[in-house]
Amino acid sequence: MNEEIIQEIEHLREKIRYHNHRYHVLDDPEITDSEYDKLFSRLQLLERENPELINPDSPTQKVGAAPLKTFDPVRHSQPMLSLENAFSDQEIKEFDTRLKRLNSSGDPIEYVVEPKMDRLAIELVFEDGRLTKASTRGDGFTGENVTENIKTLPAVPHNLLAPVGEDEIPNLLEARGEVYMEKRDFVELNRVRLSEGLTLFANPRNAAAGSLRQLDPKITKMRRLNFFCYGTGVISDYKASTYYEIMVFLKSLGLPVNLTDMKLCSNIGEVIEQCHHLEDNRDGFPFEMDGAVIKVNRLHLQEKFGIKTRSPRWAIARKFKPVQVMTKIRNIEIQVGRTGALTPVALLEPVEVGGVTVRRATLHNKEEIEKKDIRISDTVLVQRAGDVIPEVVESIKSKRTGGETEFIFPDKCPVCGSAVLKKSNEVVIRCLNKKCPAQTNAGLKHFVSKGAMDIDGLGEKIITQLIDKGFISQGVDIYRLDKEKLLQLDKIEEKSANNILSAISNSKKTTLPKFIYALGIRHVGEHIAAVIADHFKKIDALKIADEDELLSIKEVGPQIAESIVSYFSDEANVLHIDSLINEGVQFEEASYNSKSPVAGKTIVVTGTLNRMKRDEIKDFIIKNGGRVASSVGKGTDMLLAGVDPGSKLDRARELGIQIIDEEGFFSMFS
Repeated sequence: MNEEIIQEIEHLREKIRYHNHRYHVLDDPEITDSEYDKLFSRLQLLERENPELINPDSPTQKVGAAPLKTFDPVRHSQPMLSLENAFSDQEIKEFDTRLKRLNSSGDPIEYVVEPKMDRLAIELVFEDGRLTKASTRGDGFTGENVTENIKTLPAVPHNLLAPVGEDEIPNLLEARGEVYMEKRDFVELNRVRLSEGLTLFANPRNAAAGSLRQLDPKITKMRRLNFFCYGTGVISDYKASTYYEIMVFLKSLGLPVNLTDMKLCSNIGEVIEQCHHLEDNRDGFPFEMDGAVIKVNRLHLQEKFGIKTRSPRWAIARKFKPVQVMTKIRNIEIQVGRTGALTPVALLEPVEVGGVTVRRATLHNKEEIEKKDIRISDTVLVQRAGDVIPEVVESIKSKRTGGETEFIFPDKCPVCGSAVLKKSNEVVIRCLNKKCPAQTNAGLKHFVSKGAMDIDGLGEKIITQLIDKGFISQGVDIYRLDKEKLLQLDKIEEKSANNILSAISNSKKTTLPKFIYALGIRHVGEHIAAVIADHFKKIDALKIADEDELLSIKEVGPQIAESIVSYFSDEANVLHIDSLINEGVQFEEASYNSKSPVAGKTIVVTGTLNRMKRDEIKDFIIKNGGRVASSVGKGTDMLLAGVDPGSKLDRARELGIQIIDEEGFFSMFS
């Protein structure tokens, strides 16, 4: 073997590792991208010509192992906690006041403020300086093993560096941080996907999460993901007095830490000032930022303040206001939903709103358009409500040129051409044709959704194909599908067909509330379905109920009662239910615990819970005689608040409603 080739390969590897560190960790590159690419290409060429010299630590081998079949669960040695949110300066001051009340020693409280990225939380485990495991946050206690995919990120070292002036690194280090995608890489990724006819990612966070959870690490490597550390789990044989000191230590080990945008603040006034600075300059950052994270700096105070159910008392996230931008309405189109509702949607000139390219925004209904005086070609203010749902806030009258035109709401269904009707007690205009293709499609999407029959694998595209081929027109047809029919669909192979059939079979065992919700009765959402199931216990009793009996149920008003009676008066609907049961659909007609501490109470669940998933906690409350509502109101008896409870917590406080955390809730039953 030529000794010069061996030396050149090792020299190239060390040089590339050095420039990776300069670029991803120090944010101070010394060479251009093209120069870096030349080094990398030269190393690839030499390794191809001398495959016996390839080793797993080479920068070219960060693709990892062969495609994984599944992600194994990883239990975190310490929980990866979430943060409570604050939405105003006043809430930040209240956070500071609470901590001062707990601080009996009177020690000054110093804070660290850093950007809150739109990202995916990850834990890296280093043993004897070597990266051995990487996992997602998951539910805070158990995450997904994504080690091979994380190894493809250039910013993540496979081996830690010894700190300057020290000979040893910790035997065990659990570094926690966030995987994110820079704005420019997100834009480029979506540009490529658009050219290939693929679905676009909604935002950088989704793109990062989707890229990291690829079964093939090669795909993850192509997505240009990045990483920043923001904390630690266990660190052996290391003592520090402050959070900032730990961050400096992590950076000295070769881990990427965003010290540049991290600010030490001696009081809450400086904290608020820094939050305003970050929000005012958020557009100038290379990554999406949806807030600022505020942490107590001194570790002995962190320990003193402790944690709540799943969030530390010593940290909080200051969420920024939703970004509002101006754009123009190109046109307005009508969408037809499962109940025949005609919903106007604004087609916009594409615009970036909070890091997401928005092209469509709902206008809700005819009255909303008239109330806001929204016209085609109007310049409008658009925001993502809760940073999620695009909506038109208002039209900017001062920018009108005279070329704007009023939108004329159609007097016939745009899909099937049938007559439409607006009832006097509704704002919604509906298509009267129950066999309208749009209603069929939307109804079947609702039927298979998670809160209903929960049939995994039957997405919108597959349902549309099944309808177009005449294989299904109502829910019961799904239970009559076979492999032969599924294999006639585009991109469906034998394995995916078997998975769909398995999901269909598993969905046959459900609960009465989910079954009622799946029927798609107008005005009957998940909560009302549970209330009705609680009262009637059996579907046969509900079939023959009259309006008087329905109105005797708390939370069931005239509109809901009329809708239910109307639904079961239609013989076709009753036959459909009987057919579903004949096809093997069965549901628990459970007895309810009338003596439990939540019996007869209406409970709203908000935030993330540890012991149960959202659907499980709803079922638990219902089986114990309670009712689950989706929003806080005067009829709410209790708010069960998990991590990141949001605005529902504020509303409950305003109304003086009992607020209880997860630990307190389950202690009532013990």
